[in-house]
Amino acid sequence: MSETSTYQPPRVWTWDTENGGNWASINRPIAGPTHEAALPRGKHPLQLYSLATPNGQKVTILLEELLALGETGAEYDAHLIRITEGEQFSTGFVAINPNSKIPALLDSEAGIRVFESGSILLYLAEKFGQFLPKDTAARTEALNWLFWLQGSAPYLGGGFGHFYAYAPEKFEYPINRFAMEAKRQMDVLDRELAEHRYLGGDEYSIADIATWPWYGNLVLGDAYDAGEFLQVENYRNLHRWAQEILARPAVQRGRIVNRTKGDLSEQLHERHDASDFDLKTQDKLAAASDA
Repeated sequence: MSETSTYQPPRVWTWDTENGGNWASINRPIAGPTHEAALPRGKHPLQLYSLATPNGQKVTILLEELLALGETGAEYDAHLIRITEGEQFSTGFVAINPNSKIPALLDSEAGIRVFESGSILLYLAEKFGQFLPKDTAARTEALNWLFWLQGSAPYLGGGFGHFYAYAPEKFEYPINRFAMEAKRQMDVLDRELAEHRYLGGDEYSIADIATWPWYGNLVLGDAYDAGEFLQVENYRNLHRWAQEILARPAVQRGRIVNRTKGDLSEQLHERHDASDFDLKTQDKLAAASDA
């Protein structure tokens, strides 16, 4: 529907703590911690603090892909960060990511913190020498698409997803504006994937791992309930790519780590060992979380 009145911005912006819909309780115009709390530590050198949003799925998918290749050093503990409860504003989390966004990674063996999902993917790809081409031209092309995703996804999530699915009121202009951009981005990907099996070439890389949780989930109907609205079935090459990646066992594992929504069979609230993917373990963790 159309707006019934024209909003006139005030001369000086002030924070309305009630404005923000579902996220009003955690959105604020200042950084830094809100409370003291130490982060848990597991037994592995890699400690991940995350939630299975698209940005969180990127990292757990890559870690599971590395383990599938036999990279035992990629064993990790994935600790759940409940962002709707403000756990990303603890002193422990802010020490790893001063931006208070998931995911955040601590490589305790190297004494290195890594934040921003794209940076984590690049760090792990270089650490293990996997999922990033060695050839300069191919590597650059993969990084082109990785950085394309990092710049484009906010228009899909914070733009289209927010105004279409989460905003407290529906307004025509922002929905139309970001729907147009989401469709343009899908067309960019569809045209690339008409020429190549994967983004940037014929080699599966961190560019695909970064992009799939956003645009793969979108065209497969697992994001915003917007498939019909955006006519995602028209992007046939993108759909082919999304299905092919979903068929990978490591992707199927990684996408459910730190997941707290949907069917219990697709939730693994925390991951500390490969055996945690056993369905009984998932049910046990879900029941414990609900208690």
